[in-house]
Amino acid sequence: MSLAILVSNDEMPRTADQFYPYRQNSDLFYLTGIEQPKTILCICPDFPNHLYHEILFIEKSTEYQQTWFGNKLNFEEASKISGIKSIFWLNEFEKVLSELMHHARHILLSFHENARSFDEVPLRDVRYTEKIKSLFPLHRYERLGPLIAELRQIKEPEEIELIQKAEGIAGKTFQKIAGILKPGINEYDIEAEMISEFIHNGSTGNAFSPIVASSKNACVLHYSSNNDICKDGDLVLIDIGAEYGNYNSDITRTFPVNGKFSKRQLEIYNSVLRIYEKIISILKPGTTIEKLNIDSIEFFEEELINIGVIKKKDISKQDPEKPLYKNFSLHSISHFLGLDVHDSGNKNDILMPGMVLTCEPGIYIREEGIGIRLENDILITSKGCLNLTSDIPLKPDDIEEMMANSTK
Repeated sequence: MSLAILVSNDEMPRTADQFYPYRQNSDLFYLTGIEQPKTILCICPDFPNHLYHEILFIEKSTEYQQTWFGNKLNFEEASKISGIKSIFWLNEFEKVLSELMHHARHILLSFHENARSFDEVPLRDVRYTEKIKSLFPLHRYERLGPLIAELRQIKEPEEIELIQKAEGIAGKTFQKIAGILKPGINEYDIEAEMISEFIHNGSTGNAFSPIVASSKNACVLHYSSNNDICKDGDLVLIDIGAEYGNYNSDITRTFPVNGKFSKRQLEIYNSVLRIYEKIISILKPGTTIEKLNIDSIEFFEEELINIGVIKKKDISKQDPEKPLYKNFSLHSISHFLGLDVHDSGNKNDILMPGMVLTCEPGIYIREEGIGIRLENDILITSKGCLNLTSDIPLKPDDIEEMMANSTK
């Protein structure tokens, strides 16, 4: 008999009496739809009492909480959202857990796992894992994360709809940005317009810290200062994502600040665009993100030769451990997208219909102060792939036209 236990994320303190905006544990939200902190889900499908097959524990509102923060979910509301019939108050968790553990042999625990980071401060699920293992040391413990990750990779139609809503909000935002972009504007003015448009269209916030990077700032991949002046003749790389219903978009466009690409900027932009189009042509079920990265190397080398930053004769002499293209292509060309911006899955997973991922090639030439990245969100289909962000202009002529029309 197996028992799975998932716990909510912590509320993260911002100041003495305030918290950062709350974001639920993605796995718990995926299974329940509950966004409330101090929530626990237990799944024990073979327990003798069917009422204990699925149990949701939620925090009971106190008079203080109701006065200062409003009501928390009651049993009826939590059941309606989650579809779970057995709802208990959180203070009953340990008593019910003892009953469940008495019958269960295999315990699956949700542990904060992310290949891109390591948390030095133990989060709520980590603390609960340690607590349960110390109270019940003789059980067999296993990872729940990989099982849920596999489920989350294939998006349901409702999930795709939420992602598209997030993308629609980002699309409207790019349209607004195109209308205010001009020489002398500050990067933070663009970010302010973005935040306003997000809120106005019902977004719950940024999917990630927005990148508004003009000129050489675009060569800093996670640039987030957003406080420089956008100068005449420069480019500005804008990488933003709206969150809607906890699902995310992740889109990048590169604009000429004055509304017109220079000859050199256009040359590099078109190289990135051709790389993007070639990757899209091979983006289909059966491949992997790692294979896409490998297959795209020749695309980058060809275009970097075309724009004159490397020479063909030098490629044959390059150090295989330090290929020349890596000096100008600084990141992977894709990652999975969904409840998390870098969603469940890894670069060696076989792509299947229903998966959503980005396609985001970029060329960065530090010596010239030019960084160009083009990023769309892509749905894998049975026949290939579908660009979910096709409504947002991508070709340079369309970018210039959008800027011209938006300022009228």
